[in-house]
Amino acid sequence: KNILGYFVNVERIPNSCSHPANHISLKDREILVNISMAYYRVNISAYNEAGESPQAIYIVPELSVTDLPGQIHVKSQGTNAVITWTPEYHPKCFVVDWGTGKEDMQMKIITTAARNFTLDNFQPYKLYKIMVHASDVCQCESFIGHEKTFGVTHFYSVEGVPRTGPANVTILDITKHSALVQWTKIAAEDLLGFLQGYRISYTDSSRKTSPAVTLNSSVTSYHLTGLKEKTTYRVQISGFTSAGEGPLTLSQPFSTPKYGTVE
Repeated sequence: KNILGYFVNVERIPNSCSHPANHISLKDREILVNISMAYYRVNISAYNEAGESPQAIYIVPELSVTDLPGQIHVKSQGTNAVITWTPEYHPKCFVVDWGTGKEDMQMKIITTAARNFTLDNFQPYKLYKIMVHASDVCQCESFIGHEKTFGVTHFYSVEGVPRTGPANVTILDITKHSALVQWTKIAAEDLLGFLQGYRISYTDSSRKTSPAVTLNSSVTSYHLTGLKEKTTYRVQISGFTSAGEGPLTLSQPFSTPKYGTVE
């Protein structure tokens, strides 16, 4: 009761500085902060004459803009990667973040005039997020309000083939000569590379396989046409990356009717 105000800590993830996070005291239940596209953790507590409450912890979600292409370029060199960038202006320093997710990010402050940086110890088949920010504050101070993101990209040092096919393959709207195939995207952790698309084919009961159709990676359904009436089919779908094609997912068998639509 009788809340006097709130403490708000805004902490960048990662933060290579030993300083504590920004400690902001305010009376309102609202605060506006200017932050970059790096990960941030916000801790909020209330206080009164008796003391301070436990903290509520909030992780700022990733922005829907997954990439800012054309601003930074990543070139693989074995387990290393060379990042180059072309800034819009000339800040005092750059801040590079890299890692596989917010629990696994590293950062480096680069105060030289260099426009490149070499990262090492990349693991194969893992998706890395790389961000480059410009800042006019370069020491171990808060980057809040100073840091501006101008490059975000995703990177595999070595791509592999997907380790699974798409899930939940279902067959709908079956008629004498057609059927609708739907599936769920391959999970990101199973891709092991950038998904380029899907290949889909179907086999009838005489084991005759249709030519595979290649679809782009955003598609999760396909209309089969030219089917024979009163015939049993099974659909096969795989995903592929630049490294090749992953395992096939088989649908449950389905049969076309002799006359109308299968209800």
